[in-house]
Amino acid sequence: MKTQFTLHTRSLFSGSMRARVKPALFAAAIALLLPGALWADDDDRPFLPGAVRSATTIPSNGDLNPYGIAFVPPQFPAGGAAKPGDVLVSNFNGSKNLQGTGTTIVNIPTGGATALFFQGQPGLGLTTALNILKKGFVLVGNFPSTDGTCGTAKAGSVLVIDKSGNLVSTISDPLINGPWDSALFDQGSSAKFFVSNGLSGTVVRLDLAVGASGVTVKKITQIASGYAFGCDPVAFVNAPTGLVYDEERDVLYVASTKDNEIFAVGDARDTKHDRGPGTVVYADNVHLHGPIAMIQAPNGHLVVSNNDAVNTDPKQPSELVEFTKKGEFVKQISIDPVLDGDFGIAVATSGDLAHFAAVDDNQNILLLWTFKLPE
Repeated sequence: MKTQFTLHTRSLFSGSMRARVKPALFAAAIALLLPGALWADDDDRPFLPGAVRSATTIPSNGDLNPYGIAFVPPQFPAGGAAKPGDVLVSNFNGSKNLQGTGTTIVNIPTGGATALFFQGQPGLGLTTALNILKKGFVLVGNFPSTDGTCGTAKAGSVLVIDKSGNLVSTISDPLINGPWDSALFDQGSSAKFFVSNGLSGTVVRLDLAVGASGVTVKKITQIASGYAFGCDPVAFVNAPTGLVYDEERDVLYVASTKDNEIFAVGDARDTKHDRGPGTVVYADNVHLHGPIAMIQAPNGHLVVSNNDAVNTDPKQPSELVEFTKKGEFVKQISIDPVLDGDFGIAVATSGDLAHFAAVDDNQNILLLWTFKLPE
């Protein structure tokens, strides 16, 4: 395992000059960059920030560029390679720093060192499409490239991995075309798995049956389309990325990177038809700079990361942006003093605490905060 991290003046794969930063010092620096709380609730009462923890996402094979994050849910079966409360992180780059060639998912336990959870065949390119089923299976998108560029990218698939880190099955279909990010509505023995596609600008829903031995696809439906998409020499692709499913409203929120807007698609759970791009709910050229990963905060607001390849602003590097579902800006924070650092984000709650995680792929680390929920 590497014990030092690389700070780039542009991005991890830009080939720019580098400065070595020890992880403890970097975590302290990030803490100083985060004055106050990340979120405020609807009564403007802030969440109380906790200490930030940093952990490497680089496994022993040297994979780089962490993308997806998922908290292991409380119901996850015992006896596997991860336990409830742990954080899984997928790597998009291989050890040669070529995009679309990473093969690993690492496990970052609540206490302890980073460990390998899964390692697949060469040249997978594991994306932000990372979710964990309560019955003990991990779903992750792969979006491979032969030379690290989008020009040679292939459609990829969704891998199904068991609790011990073993590949169980692979889901491929003509409607899965560069699985870039995802959202999961887990109902135990069944699930709705939403996937955004980097090579077609579409969103599909996979209706899944989940059993003790694996996952079966009952139906795949394209439910949204019309988002701008295209290759990018730095960001690989700019396309629909972050997805959040609001089960109470039956609305799927879509962070469309190249459009630089957030959309809402109704009737997402059961629609049998393509509903187009949906309705724009947040357009903000001041604070949005290529929105990518997205989560719903415990207060109901949405939070996105930015890839800084769209609507770039050097004065607003690596920003996380919080806004309401009515399209009102709330707050933003930077997790890295240079551009292109943030990508995958995730949130989980336990009791009166909220746990928020973000990857900094400039540094190849996971940052983890704990917030006390307001009473």
